Amino acid sequence: MGEDEAARASAGLRLTSARGRWVLLATVLGSGLASLDASVVSIALPAIGRDLGGSLAELQWTVTAYSLSLASLLLLGGALGDRFGRRRVFVAGVIGFTAASVACGLAPSGLSLGAARALQGAFAALLTPGSLAILQASFRQEDRGAAVGAWSGLGGVTTAIAPFAGGYLIQAASWRWIFFLNVPLALLVVLVTLRHVPETRDPRAARRIDVPGATLAVLGLGAITFALIEAPARGPHGAVPIGVAGVLALVALFFVERRGGGMLDLSLFGSPVFRAANLETLIVYAALGGAFFLLPLELQVRLGYSPLAAGAAVLPITLLMLLLSARMGRLAQRIGPRLPMAVGPMVAGAGLALLSRVHADSGYLAVILPAVVVFGLGLAATVAPLTATVLAAAPTDKAGLASAINTCVARTGGLVAVAMLPAIAGMASAEALSPVALDVGFHRGMAIAAAACVVGGLIALRGIPRTP
Repeated sequence: MGEDEAARASAGLRLTSARGRWVLLATVLGSGLASLDASVVSIALPAIGRDLGGSLAELQWTVTAYSLSLASLLLLGGALGDRFGRRRVFVAGVIGFTAASVACGLAPSGLSLGAARALQGAFAALLTPGSLAILQASFRQEDRGAAVGAWSGLGGVTTAIAPFAGGYLIQAASWRWIFFLNVPLALLVVLVTLRHVPETRDPRAARRIDVPGATLAVLGLGAITFALIEAPARGPHGAVPIGVAGVLALVALFFVERRGGGMLDLSLFGSPVFRAANLETLIVYAALGGAFFLLPLELQVRLGYSPLAAGAAVLPITLLMLLLSARMGRLAQRIGPRLPMAVGPMVAGAGLALLSRVHADSGYLAVILPAVVVFGLGLAATVAPLTATVLAAAPTDKAGLASAINTCVARTGGLVAVAMLPAIAGMASAEALSPVALDVGFHRGMAIAAAACVVGGLIALRGIPRTP
């Protein structure tokens, strides 16, 4: 620990102080900007498709363009904050994210919306790791756990509000307002941050920014995503070479990072538990990403739900996460993480299997709500023990990097699933968004996602220790 960090650790802010509360507010609202759009855009997809005349592929790009740039640049964003100042990079991320949000709201076509969403994700990669890094560096050691807990809880409340607020804006005005709403929130974040958040940096941070690693990550994930989404239109001959190029870029990334000094410390993967937990993260979050992409489409296009009703339909998932995640984390501490991490994904898979029974005449209380509740229970049992296991498998001084890697893995899983699942589920035709075709693809997609969750649970049984 450098002198600057050591001094701050011993003389940081108190959470109960006025300035401490302002710092917490800035970080919660800043990270909330990124999470709001990530969750609300799925509810807006049918409205975006109607307004811009978008195909299924364009709707996929609306989601994956954001996830692609965020997953590729998240580790780089954290390194930039450590090197140039966390407050400075955080504010730059908020301003850039807001400008990209305005571009999203003004987008005249699906192509321009996808490009603006990619910019959003790139700037979210600056503010997302910055929010937690600011908490870690600003508060005194005794208050850091409470600060992170408050940040997580208030962030959960933000996530719970998002479907209602987004659904209302889409229904009452336009989907464009879910992006314009970021402007006043961002203005508040910038003002509070500049006035109250102290500047911190890591004196030990590498002087060299890992541009080659970040470039290879963007090219690799981008090429693979492009090949998966565009394969139905371009055919194997047009998509396979691009996908192969993406795989080669990721292989090159491995060799570049293996030399050390880059944004990715491959030594962490020497832990079998770290490898198993991240593999489970990749598979389970892929299932979640695919499910949350298809479910709002099914509810609105096939079942005729309004955007507000579609947002309310999935609210029990968020409520169960808020109520049970901390309890499941404590339970995993007592009995060990293997059982929750094995049973949780399987229960979530059962919920997705129940969702595959949804048809045009399915009632919410009789069919959809039980499935959503089972799915939410499985998620609540999985997420906290999974995150804690990833952190525990890494050395203490690399906990931040371990968390960032796990977040990247989760985003990558969702990204690949949204790009790949519709094609696997048979939704490759031009009529994929018609109610009947969407219904068939939705049932197949939910069954595939359910099977993926079961596989994630089996990985935990084999690779996660039973002991606390």
